[in-house]
Parts: sequence; C-alpha cells; structure tokens
Amino acid sequence: MTNESATTSSEIDQAVAVLRAGGLVAFPTETVYGLGADASNDAAVARVFSVKGRPTDHPLIVHLGDAEQLDSWAAIVTPTARLLADAFWPGPLTLLVERSSSVSLAVTGGRSTVGLRVPDHAVALELLRAFGGGIAAPSANRFGRVSPTTAAHVVADLGDDVDLVLDGGACRVGVESTIVDLTGEVPVVLRTGGISIDRLEEVLGYAVEVQVSAEPSKGGARAPGMLEAHYAPEARIILSSENDVVDVVIGALASSTGPVGLLAGTVLVGLPEDVIELEPAGTADDYAAVLYSRLRQADRLGLSVLVCVPPPNVGIGLAVNDRLRRAAASSI
Repeated sequence: MTNESATTSSEIDQAVAVLRAGGLVAFPTETVYGLGADASNDAAVARVFSVKGRPTDHPLIVHLGDAEQLDSWAAIVTPTARLLADAFWPGPLTLLVERSSSVSLAVTGGRSTVGLRVPDHAVALELLRAFGGGIAAPSANRFGRVSPTTAAHVVADLGDDVDLVLDGGACRVGVESTIVDLTGEVPVVLRTGGISIDRLEEVLGYAVEVQVSAEPSKGGARAPGMLEAHYAPEARIILSSENDVVDVVIGALASSTGPVGLLAGTVLVGLPEDVIELEPAGTADDYAAVLYSRLRQADRLGLSVLVCVPPPNVGIGLAVNDRLRRAAASSI
C-alpha cells in the first residue's frame, strides 16, 4: 500500500530550503515522481532541462498547492478552466492555459501557454503549500526513458544530479496526468492520463477533441508526452493482442539474441517455456499503477524483448496503451 505520510516535516522544511536556494527536489505525486525546481527561478529551471537532457522547447508543468493559485498563473481563467479545476483538483489533470505575464518563458518552452495542476498526494501538497509558489516539475528521469514511480527509481536514474529526494511511497495512479488544452474554442486532450476522457466529458457535458501527437505545423509538442517515441526501457517493446500473443512470442524468441519476456493483464496459457512471464498486471487501473515498474523490471532481468498485451482501450486503459505504443515506437 502506498504510504504518503512517510516524509517528515523536517524533510519538507529541507526541501523548501533547497528549492528557495535554486536546487532540485524530486517529490512524489499520485502519478509519477517529479523533478522539481522553483518555477520563478530561470537558472533552477534550466538545470531541470540539463539534468534530464530535455529539449528546452519542451514545456514543463507547474505544480500548485491549491486551485486558488490558478488566477496568479493564468492570464485568463475561463469558466471551463474553473469547472475542471473544481471537479478534478487535487488530481491527475493538467490544464493548459494562456500564461500570465509573470510566468517565465523558460518554464513554457518559449510558448504563450502554461500547464498547471494541483497534485493529489499528501507529500506533494505539503511541499507545495510550505513552499508557497509554483514548482516546475517534469518526471524525475532522463528524457525519453521510463518514468519513475518510486523514490528508488529516481535515485537509480538521476543519482547525485538531484539535491534531495522525498520518499512518498509508490505512486498509486502510475501514469502521468491527463493534459487538456483550454486555449481554443473547445477543450482538446493533448495527453491521456489519470483522468479518463469519459470523466472529462461527464463533467463538461459534451465531447472533447483528442490530439495526442505533436504536429510540426503547430510548432511540435505543445505539452509533455506528445513525442511519438517516449517512455522507453532498454528492452525492445512489441505489442500483441491476446489472440496472437503465442505466435508473437514464438517469433520474438526466434529472432531475438537475448531473453524474451511477456507482460499481460492475466496469466496466459500455451506460451513457450523459454518466455519469461512477468507478474500479471491485472485490471486497467492496476496495469497503470505497475506499468513503469514492470518496464524497469524488464531491464533488470536483461530482457532483449518484452511482448506486451495491452489492457482494453477504455478509461485509464487509453493512457496505458498510449505509453506502450510510444515505448514500442522507441524500439523501432
């Protein structure tokens, strides 16, 4: 079970001091661990990009301690933005809005928009409220690699490049926040995530558009997670339906020079003895929570190929399938 209260008040105080001094603090959220910097400190934000190896035109999400801060970061807070914030914050929803004039272009990748969210994690909220400002934080891993869902993942990925890591246990959602662009006439989902499209539409009362891949004609990635290849382990990822998985595994065993593994929601029968079966991921919600840990396990086991049977493409299963598809694209 996730322990969100393991971090002490003295550790929060230390983290606040690190942030105010321009340092980097990795902290837990309900989605993944973030690599945080004072969003008002351009030098600290630049260090986030440097540590991750992230392109500087790839915008960061600013995390806030409560929804009332939305007015300070957005140039205009529309009724739709207020509605979604009231419905889903704290929670795994990022709102892309026109930035206020005080928001640094270093955070937004030079864009006129900024992504904002209030995370639903006790440690993150305690940190944010003690800090008092916005914390710019992408996932706490090297750019393009598998996102971290435990403090140990952060340490393994970034080591001494982070000044302080707050341990809040395993992230309970396990995939990044849903990003909704509110700068146009209708809301547009730019990244599927912890809030399903169905839940968004239920609150809004109408259908949203979905555009989860970067378009060069629109200046590339308007938000994190839109690059076609992303979230990739060292192992090559191959996607398969449950009906075809035996043939796909046999083909992978025949063509691979190293061990072949399998990740599926349930135990499957008829598989070759040589395949290494990872513990079944379970339901779509469970699959999301363990996805990145399973991808990291594939690397620890030295797998050359990991065949993945995705969950149903509904609810949070949409986000899981999105991450698996991008991880597979990185393998091509």
